[in-house]
Amino acid sequence: MPNGNYASVIEKLRPGAADPGEIADMEGNVLGTHRGVIHYTIGQRRGLGIGGLGDPLYVVKLDPDTRRVIVGPKEALSTRIVPVREINWLGDAPFESRTEWHLSVRIRSTRPPRPAIVRPLSATKAEVELLDPEEGVSPGQACVFYQTAGSRIFGGGWIWRGY
Repeated sequence: MPNGNYASVIEKLRPGAADPGEIADMEGNVLGTHRGVIHYTIGQRRGLGIGGLGDPLYVVKLDPDTRRVIVGPKEALSTRIVPVREINWLGDAPFESRTEWHLSVRIRSTRPPRPAIVRPLSATKAEVELLDPEEGVSPGQACVFYQTAGSRIFGGGWIWRGY
């Protein structure tokens, strides 16, 4: 990153991502404005500039197309179904040889792997069902597949918005 300024790199890759926009709740009510979606992350609570509106609000979705930052209660951050693509499979059997794999997955680098069911949709796409919901899952994060009892890596891919 030139001079540690990632925002300038993102702005070149995604023009408009640094443009101001609206902060809205999950029902679409506008609560304030922001200085560009590139300055926010899923799960963020501080620095939103909309304090004092009651219960704490968290960023639950970023919509760069409409330049909207969507906020909601902490419960809205919980995710059980995670679409993953660009999978690099390292298992002994072909990825698509089963309808589902019972593995552990790691989505957040600061948290331990958690039990999941990985369902192949193609050789490079899958639906990951987390047995316990995870907070703050967002597109662009890595999802790494591990052996359930052990540390062997079976592969991984990138979380994306949809199928």
